[in-house]
This record gives sequence, structure tokens and C-alpha cells, in this order.
Amino acid sequence: MKIYSKEQIYQGIELMSKHHGITPTELIERGGTQIFNWLHTRMQGAQVPIHVFCGIGNNGASGLVLARHLITHGYNIQTYITNCSDKRSKDFLIHYDKIKTVTKKWPLLLTCKEDFPEINADDIIIDAVFGVGLNRSIDDWIIALFQHFRDSNAYTVSVDIPSGLFLDKPVENEKAVVNAGYTLSFAAPKLIFFLPQTAKFTTQWEAIDLGITPNIEQTITSEIEVLGKIEMLRIYKPREKYASKEAYGHALIIGGSYGKIGTALLTSKAALVSGAGLVTTYIPKCGYTALQTALPEAMVITDQDEELISNINYNIKPTVISFGGGVGLNKKTVDAFKTFLSTSKTALVIDADGINILAKHKALLKLLPPKTILTPHTKELEGLIGAWTDDFDKLNKVKLFSKKHQLIIVAKGAHTITVYEDYLYINATGNPGLATAGSGDVLTGIITGLVAQNYDPLTASLFGVYLHGKSADIALNNFGYQSLIASTIIDYVSKAYLDLFKQPEAASQKEASSEKT
Repeated sequence: MKIYSKEQIYQGIELMSKHHGITPTELIERGGTQIFNWLHTRMQGAQVPIHVFCGIGNNGASGLVLARHLITHGYNIQTYITNCSDKRSKDFLIHYDKIKTVTKKWPLLLTCKEDFPEINADDIIIDAVFGVGLNRSIDDWIIALFQHFRDSNAYTVSVDIPSGLFLDKPVENEKAVVNAGYTLSFAAPKLIFFLPQTAKFTTQWEAIDLGITPNIEQTITSEIEVLGKIEMLRIYKPREKYASKEAYGHALIIGGSYGKIGTALLTSKAALVSGAGLVTTYIPKCGYTALQTALPEAMVITDQDEELISNINYNIKPTVISFGGGVGLNKKTVDAFKTFLSTSKTALVIDADGINILAKHKALLKLLPPKTILTPHTKELEGLIGAWTDDFDKLNKVKLFSKKHQLIIVAKGAHTITVYEDYLYINATGNPGLATAGSGDVLTGIITGLVAQNYDPLTASLFGVYLHGKSADIALNNFGYQSLIASTIIDYVSKAYLDLFKQPEAASQKEASSEKT
């Protein structure tokens, strides 16, 4: 599912009008009608008081369409116009005239705090005040209106985006943004639904179909995409009936140090469970017995050092190599990594301390093969690219870093975003249970196992992040957030694979909906 910028949204509206004869007025009618259908399906005529707050632009026009349908279907509704300026959009005026034909209870005009209606906790608020076109600071009395929404504790549904948010920058005053329980986004989700500084303003979201998405996707190139089950089915490679284990690659996992052999174990097991044909684990001598006992399916090579990686030396020909989990930052390990990078041309997946070494010795970046995969968490990423001012600045810095060094960056988070050059791929799976020790090691192993199976590094990153999150989502039913641990995630990778072939319960828009809180 593609995500579009404000400029691309306007371009799409223009194209629909030019090539398909669908005017902006008709699109607004569609949008308001679809939101009504969504509400009507859930409310079934219930006489809960509904307060529809409309701005004076096109988002307000969508609110007026919704209000008109609610009125004609007998709902207990009052409509309000937030009079934030003297400029009304053409479509606002068109739909304002239409609502006057179906009721004598005309919308009430709000111009100051004294006009605010009483709203009870059991009521419903529809927020259609501002849309994607907002480009200015909000008047104090409207900020007070949004606070009035919050103080009421009424359930709030936002039209397209929570009013007060911008599509391309963070908010300066959080009180100037509506806190939505649900946001119904037209045609496609917005990037702000996935970034920590802005996602918090809507608990859940859903993309509302306007019947225009396929046409827009064919004509407008988007560099941001949300990936769910449908996209993964296109990626998945079924196994050949007569293939041998060699056909699915040989992954070499280099990791661990005294007290941290478990990282290498988790990564190795995840690589096997994701489908790698062979896995060899390279660890310090101290971990040999533990790893051979815990994971008999893996072969083991030990370093000459008892407690750390000091001299990476092996006589196999791996398809892909993972490095970094639990290796530490000892000078011997750093020197071994430098020597390794100067000679190896094998595909690489680098995590944890491997990333920390690169951050401290940035000259090593030029030794990485193109499309090397880095899987940093937030602090590791900051070490690589430097501090950022906000989420948008962060993504721009990651894109620049990726392009400069030809690297794939899997920026881990609540919504892990994989970055390659100018493209952002947002993962639709996962939950807070993944915030547990070893979870990142499992992700590294899954991605490494997929690269071993001859998935392109970018494809392996996207599929690996999806499987990792989906495994946790399925496990959640039995374990909950707090009790989910990394080894359990591995146990559920098989179910994540099997889930690919289950009939979806709803469209991909619903699957991508943010229902993780």
C-alpha cells in the first residue's frame, strides 16, 4: 500500500479529474459517504449524540457530506462550523448548501470559546476541522476547542487525519492537535501514522477506499510503501520439490562473547527456522559445548580465543555472513572485524556491536559490499548518522546515509522502516512484545536466513521484518506482551509462514491498521 505526500495527493486529485472525469466535488462526496458507511455499519442507528465539527475547507466539506447522511438516516446529530477564517473552499460551500436541503437544524457557527457546545463522555465527536492542506498555526480559540474535545472524554473519530497535524513536519504545540481514537484516512494511510512523534495522535487508523487508488498508483510514483501480507505473498519463494539443502544457502553467523553466547544461538536458530539450508556459527571457545547442545542443527567453528572473537578464520564458503550480535567492542574484536572486511566480499548482515564498531570507525563503511544490511536500533542508528531534530529529519538522514554508502538500513522501532536510497518501506506487523532482549538477534537471523536462500538483500530485509513481526503477533494470543521472549518468536516463525496462505479476514488496508495499542 503506497503512501503519498501532500503534493502527490493533490496531483492524484487533478489526474482523476482530468483523465477519469471525477471532480474534486465528487471525490468529497465519495469520501464523506464512505465514512458514513463505516460509522453506520458499526452504530446501526444507535441514538448516541454525535457532534460533527467541520472546518471551512475540503475536509470540512467531507464532514458536511457525512453529517448529511447521518441526518437522513435518523441519527442524533448536531453539526458545527469552526469559523477559522473568512475563506471558504468552493466544495465546502457546495456541500453546505446540500445539507440545508435535508434539515431545518442548520450547522451552528463557532467563533469563540463561548460557542462551544456541551459534550458528554458517552457522546461521539467527528473531527473534520483541518485536513492535509493545513499550512499555518492554529488560532488559540481552536486550540481551546481541541482541548474541549479532550476534556469531554468523548470518543473522537478524525476525517483523513487528526486536525492540527501536518504531513511533512512535526507539530510545535501538541495541544493544537486532536487526539483521535480512530482516524479514517482517504484512499491511503499517511506517513505520520507511523512516526513516534505524530502516530500518538491516533490510537487506530483505517484507509477508506475511494475507488481511485489503483489509478493513482499507475500514474504517481511513491517512494513510501506500507507492506503487509499481500505484498509478502508476491515476495515469497516456494521450495522446489527436488532441491537439496545446498540450494537454500549456507549462513555463517559470527557472534557472541563470554556471557553473550545466547545472541549467536538465537541468530543461528532463527536463520535455520527462516529456511537457510545450512548454518555455521562462529563463536569464542567458551560457547562451544553450550551451542552444540542447544542447537544440534548448527555446525560450529570456534575462535582461537576463549572469551571473544579475535581472529575470524574459516574454511567454508558461506552464501551470507551475519556479524555483530554480542561480540563486544574489545580491540581484538575490532581489529578482527577490520581484517575480515578487507578481504571478504560475501553478502553481509551487520547488527548490534558490529554497527557500533562501524559508528566508531566510519572508514570501514567503504569496505562494505553494496547492499550490506544494517539492523540498528535507535541508539545504534544515532551512532551511525548523528543526532536528529525530529522523525522527518531522522528519515532524511537515513536516506542520505543509505545512498552515500549503498547500504540497506533496517531502522528498528514500533513500525520498523527499511530504507534503501530514497525509498522507505514501513512494516505493518509487530507489537510491543518485541521490546525484549534478543528480539533483534532473531530478526538478524531471519534476514540472514532469507539472504542465504537467494532472496535479494532488500527483499530479504522486507520479508524478514514482516515475518519477525507476524511471528510476534501470532504468539501474542498465547503469551501477551510482557511474557513474549525472543526464543518464542523463533518458535512462531513457522506459523507466520503458514499464515501467508490463510484467507485474509479483510482487505490489506485493515491488516495495516494500527491496532497494536
